[in-house]
Amino acid sequence: MTTVASTGNPAWAPLRSRIYRMLFIAQLVSNIGLWMQTVGAQWFLVEHHSSAVIIALVQTASLLPTLFLALPAGGLADLLDRRRLLIAVSVYTALAAGLLTFLAWTDILTPVMLLAMTFLLGCGSALSAPAWQAIQPELVPKEQIPAASALGSVTVNGARAVGPAIGGVLVAAAGPAAVFAINALTFLAIIGALIWWRRPADNKAVDRERFGRSMVTGMHYIQSAPVVRRIMLRSALFAFPASALWALLPLASSENLHFGASGYGLVLGLLGAGALIGVVVYPRVRKKLSANGVLVGSAVAYAVGVVAVAYLPIWAVLPLLLVAGAAWIGTLTTLNASIQLSLAPWVRARGMSIYLLVFMGSQALGSFIWGVVASHTGFAVALLISAVLLALAAASVKVLPLRPETGTLPRGVSTAWPTPMVVFGPEPDDGPVIISNTYRVRSGELEQFEQDMMAVGRARRRTGAYSWGLYCHGGDPDVRVEQFTVPSWGEFEHQHRERWTDSDHDLITAALAHTATGATEDEQQLFALRAKVRSSSDSTR
Repeated sequence: MTTVASTGNPAWAPLRSRIYRMLFIAQLVSNIGLWMQTVGAQWFLVEHHSSAVIIALVQTASLLPTLFLALPAGGLADLLDRRRLLIAVSVYTALAAGLLTFLAWTDILTPVMLLAMTFLLGCGSALSAPAWQAIQPELVPKEQIPAASALGSVTVNGARAVGPAIGGVLVAAAGPAAVFAINALTFLAIIGALIWWRRPADNKAVDRERFGRSMVTGMHYIQSAPVVRRIMLRSALFAFPASALWALLPLASSENLHFGASGYGLVLGLLGAGALIGVVVYPRVRKKLSANGVLVGSAVAYAVGVVAVAYLPIWAVLPLLLVAGAAWIGTLTTLNASIQLSLAPWVRARGMSIYLLVFMGSQALGSFIWGVVASHTGFAVALLISAVLLALAAASVKVLPLRPETGTLPRGVSTAWPTPMVVFGPEPDDGPVIISNTYRVRSGELEQFEQDMMAVGRARRRTGAYSWGLYCHGGDPDVRVEQFTVPSWGEFEHQHRERWTDSDHDLITAALAHTATGATEDEQQLFALRAKVRSSSDSTR
């Protein structure tokens, strides 16, 4: 990772890293093409007099692949070389964009085919998104991750400011096919930058995880991480109502603002410009407001923009679109930075994939539902309902805030867990394995010890255990026995060599402070009988 000491505006500090800067520019160019394609696709449907549901389905078709591919994509990004994975996915997406161009240029394209091709392009985005998110901490220091997250949003929202305007002009001048062709060419920037990047090879201390097991482990991690679950809940509460604006904006632009293709590009461009303003002011806002305060203010401001698009005249709508764009980026930056800082490195891509699954899945579902609502009530009423839900989401921060420890826990891999000693050589697939730890607790401190061990149990499950329990010893009231089960010996090695973080070690240290010796009295690894039998039979051959 190449960095230079930060000076000046902290919002731009990550750009001092040469690697980050190259990938940033490549993503920006590619995202400009994607936003040009979005304008071309949506206006193609408007010109073909498609219904509100069909137009809204452009958003759904682009986001729906996340529901199916986010978790597998996260597993792949944690198991494979992320650079090579991104190159392969970018080549696929470029080919899909090229096929869409061919269909449009030969006048074969229909609204249904357009939605299908949008879905295929969305598959590329879904496969690459977890890897893009997971490489951010590799490119910048920890203290620059919030700024890097904001700048990552710039590649989307800066593109949103420029791409729709260019796309609208090109659609009006040359038709959607020209826009689709340029989008296909922009993927060359991504492919070139990734080929140029010389990412250090992954050095795994133990065998790589199995793909299927890695996805299960990722889900277990989220289930046992209250901080991460709360971030995901907040993302869903915002994304579902907020999706109405993006889904119904073509109709609002045409029917309320009376814009054509170029005017629709201007509307999207103002939202993107507002997002850029939000990136610049975000560090200053965060100095005055907590993360929860930003979520409340952003949801309210975004709701105002939604109502404006539905009911107000052009002169009032245009400046409020800037406000809505800034509010959008305020929420996304807060949530993205919080999740990246809260995930352990070994599961970061899988955690990000589940986060993206929740956020984009909420958008995809919301886009479809708001399209249905608009077809029955009109787009203005649908937008008004979504604004009310945004206000309720802002109010819910009072009872469901981001947790105080969000993004503050140390995530370095702990070296304090001793290497287990076994009398035979287990294979990685041998198991399941039961780990049993015995603790002698000081008299009068049992209640506090048991409370601390509940947190230890969550840490065990986060890092790979699928069952955990704390038991009383029948012959000694001061003894407690902890048992947890992992699927295999390989999974146990991953758990104690790669997954147990400094913050996890702090939890067991706090519990051990209530024991007589300050340490575990006895630790055992119990293997399923078939593993022991196989090992014994192998040794006698």
